[in-house]
Amino acid sequence: MARDRIDGVLVLDKPVGPSSAQALGRTRWLMGAAKAGHGGTLDPLASGLLPVLFGEATKFSDDLLRADKTYEACVRLGISTTTADAEGEWLTVGPVPQDEALIRSASAEFVGSIIQVPPAYSAIKKDGRPLYEYARAGIAVEVPSREVQIHALDVLRFELSEEGTIRDVWIRVDCSKGTYIRTLAADLGSRLGCGGHLAALRRTRVGDLTIEQSISLDGLEALADRSERRGCLAPVDSLLSSVHRIDLDTVNAERFCHGQLVPIPTDIQLQSESTTIPRLRIYGGNRLLGLAVPQAGMLKPLRLMSTAPSPTPH
Repeated sequence: MARDRIDGVLVLDKPVGPSSAQALGRTRWLMGAAKAGHGGTLDPLASGLLPVLFGEATKFSDDLLRADKTYEACVRLGISTTTADAEGEWLTVGPVPQDEALIRSASAEFVGSIIQVPPAYSAIKKDGRPLYEYARAGIAVEVPSREVQIHALDVLRFELSEEGTIRDVWIRVDCSKGTYIRTLAADLGSRLGCGGHLAALRRTRVGDLTIEQSISLDGLEALADRSERRGCLAPVDSLLSSVHRIDLDTVNAERFCHGQLVPIPTDIQLQSESTTIPRLRIYGGNRLLGLAVPQAGMLKPLRLMSTAPSPTPH
């Protein structure tokens, strides 16, 4: 069956099991899309929000990779593993503190700017090879630490073992890009002196996209046909809702689409509270034309959308 050019964003709720690439491939086939990508990998053992980008939306995948994210995670205390998650081999076993206030206090210590050492079993590359290849080969390499931001960390609930003692702690984490929740789970276990690892993970937010907007793979497949599935797509500019909008007249919209600098409309007042040059989303005739940055009273094209209209879904 032929694949069409379609533009838009599908907020997918990925189940536990398939990789992000597998979920993307299945979604692309169900949509009959010629071009698709995703906005941030989820491990096979993780579920939750996976933004699937089609056509022109793929131009904004980096925005999603850089965006803040929210996760709900189950940290199993008392056992540390080689991979910092449930797939790894056990390293240490220790008694779990049974003081909920102590666990909450230790969790709160991770809020703010923290230093993480990414797990050895990760896709971060060193000398062109992912770290997990070295780890699987038994080659020890130095993993550089990184600074990440934990904006909020809330303890949601505790779960007990069969013996009635605290075993799992569920947390919600709002964090910056590059944060490893596996590492956070292991570090919390270390802080408590009992060890710990990530037992379950669910992503509930990427930037302005939330899990409440999502549809599952099974739900997508259950829809009658491609036309109905494509009706689940959000427009490309849903990825840019926090970016200031500027509308151009017909003449300047045409010039902008050809990559030319155009004047900032006189009725636009740009306010910047930082030294960072703001990005602006540019429209002509209520159609997204691309992104721009201000430069000496002009709009400099930063990223342009295709001027060809997207075919009507069928």
